[in-house]
Amino acid sequence: MSLLECLVGLSLSLILIGPLIRTSGEFISKQIEYEKRQSLTFEAERALELIGRSIRMAGYRNRKNDKGGMHSSSQNIQWIVVTKGEGYHRSDSIEIKHELSNGLDYDCIGNTLTNERTKNNLALQGFSVEHQATAPKGMRINGGSLICKSLDRQGRPQKTTLMNGVQQLSIDELAQPQGLARLFRVRITMTDGRLLQREWERVFATRNLL
Repeated sequence: MSLLECLVGLSLSLILIGPLIRTSGEFISKQIEYEKRQSLTFEAERALELIGRSIRMAGYRNRKNDKGGMHSSSQNIQWIVVTKGEGYHRSDSIEIKHELSNGLDYDCIGNTLTNERTKNNLALQGFSVEHQATAPKGMRINGGSLICKSLDRQGRPQKTTLMNGVQQLSIDELAQPQGLARLFRVRITMTDGRLLQREWERVFATRNLL
């Protein structure tokens, strides 16, 4: 086989294989994008579920504490506090207080709530978005970090990073007629730090506050 024949054969092979290589590359790229979208969706749903669970618990008061004289005085207690625009990319934050139920209660990082993890018989759960503190030097930062605020076993406030990739957290209380549960609209925007950015929204109602 001459050199010319080899070159012709190589050229024909590239012509035939080229589209297949391009198709494979596009498929891999789309598969990576799909997996990133799935990961962002999972993280966003997890964040919303944790925030929603806390909102539903806000203001809970245990009747057993009332009988034992341990009931937290409701005067001046702010069961839900939303702070606007002070976090990463002007994200909102929320802090929630409640007493412990007779069943199993968990804080935002999965710890079982006990009397040790309360202050003045109240459990604390909070959510905010801050700049990533653990990103390696030179690495592109994909959004901020969703922070969980809770109480340790000595009743002291502690902060734990739940996830990264949060571009913004928005929390708004919706107007409701008097006597109905309080409603909060929670929006979370997730990003991969490059091309993907998507927003999720859910509305949660309190079960113990009007």
